[in-house]
Amino acid sequence: MSIYFGAKNRDQYTLDSDYIKRYLGELSPMQESRLLQLRKWIADLQKGKVPSDTTLLRFLRARDFNVEKAREMLSQSLLWRKKHQVDRILSEYETPDVVKQYFPGGWHHHDKDGRPLYILRLGQMDVKGLLKSIGEDGLLKLTLHVCEEGLKLLEEATNASERAVQSWCLLVDLDGLNMRHLWRPGVRALLRIITIVEANYPETMGRVLIVRAPRVFPILWTIVSTFIDENTRSKFLFYGGKDYLQPGGLLDYIPKELIPDFLGGPCKSFVHEGGLVPKSLYVSGAFTEREGDPLSEDSIYRSVSLGKGQVHEVIVPNRDPQSVLTWDFDVLRHDIAFTVYRSDHELSHPPADTTALCVGGGDEAKSVLDQKGWREGEHFHRVEPTLVCHDGESIQGSHVMLECGWYVLQWRCDVLDCTHRAAQLMYFHETLTSHHYKGSMSSLQSGTSGFSCLSGKSVSSSCPSR
Repeated sequence: MSIYFGAKNRDQYTLDSDYIKRYLGELSPMQESRLLQLRKWIADLQKGKVPSDTTLLRFLRARDFNVEKAREMLSQSLLWRKKHQVDRILSEYETPDVVKQYFPGGWHHHDKDGRPLYILRLGQMDVKGLLKSIGEDGLLKLTLHVCEEGLKLLEEATNASERAVQSWCLLVDLDGLNMRHLWRPGVRALLRIITIVEANYPETMGRVLIVRAPRVFPILWTIVSTFIDENTRSKFLFYGGKDYLQPGGLLDYIPKELIPDFLGGPCKSFVHEGGLVPKSLYVSGAFTEREGDPLSEDSIYRSVSLGKGQVHEVIVPNRDPQSVLTWDFDVLRHDIAFTVYRSDHELSHPPADTTALCVGGGDEAKSVLDQKGWREGEHFHRVEPTLVCHDGESIQGSHVMLECGWYVLQWRCDVLDCTHRAAQLMYFHETLTSHHYKGSMSSLQSGTSGFSCLSGKSVSSSCPSR
């Protein structure tokens, strides 16, 4: 998709009122003047092809019609397009087979305003599997291909409707979303992609409709939303009820006959259902976690080896009721049992992570909770049931810390054959304080019908997940 016009007669270029109304929409005299000013500046810099007026207008709007800021943003974007040969993506991009089979996204007709409609079944998307199969650059190329398709569809929609169609609509189905989507390397890769898209495709997202959000969504939104531009966040609309096909729901934005079938509508959708990518499709070296080696100083993950009868524990003091404790870990060798405890008694270990070795080489592990006279249910409590995690599994979860106290994340190795090599895991944990989200998305729990704007914050939730 070309974003350029030819540069002929650039000095005599003017804006005709009929042309503006037909292709650019309503513009004030000030906006017309700034568009002409930016066009002349860019023409002088480019010495050749000049971006189309719709492209110039998008960058002006992204910078509140500040011509200098828009010129800087656009100049950087044009260099980026040239460096990465973005103009050739539509003709040269070949969709990988794993994307054809497991990527749950695609274009689907249009919304009521004539905007091209893109559907993303995010809850069914295996971010980790896709990254392990096509890599971060592969996922970025896929995203850029979608954006370039979008620009082409905008041009076609404008020509077909005889009015300016300058942005597309995104429908996000979160059914199936869980803490598996909080896999930190995946989140970081997606945030990098979001940053690139916002810098080079500004003002292309007209509306984002979010439906079927589970209780875990506020936690994920709390983490991700801070990386999304405030102007873009204001276009996110969340439907808090289950009757999203009733008035006030999707029917206010999408024609009834175009509601996709997987949401209960009559229109056949060709968007793939997604699902877990088989490990047999993983490509060695396709994705390297950007944190680097697990033991490096730059890593947010800790790597731990456990012999038979050993435990590794992380103590998390909590003085903030309603805060949320989240965890993300990979079992790299053998099976490991994972449990979360809480105690009202101050624990004697230092606040740093600790590994407690079994005493005397026996099978009984020495834990920070193994204190003389202490009994479970009296001196400490199991707040998340023990989960046996198998070799190769990736586990994400969260716990709403309703009470103050000392929380313990515990990994225990109970391998039967002591001749085996030590069990190994790599983990990360984080506490989301209550003020980050408390009360700011009450519609998630109220079930009130109708779309509402999302703030950059969210409410609490609890959901362990594989």
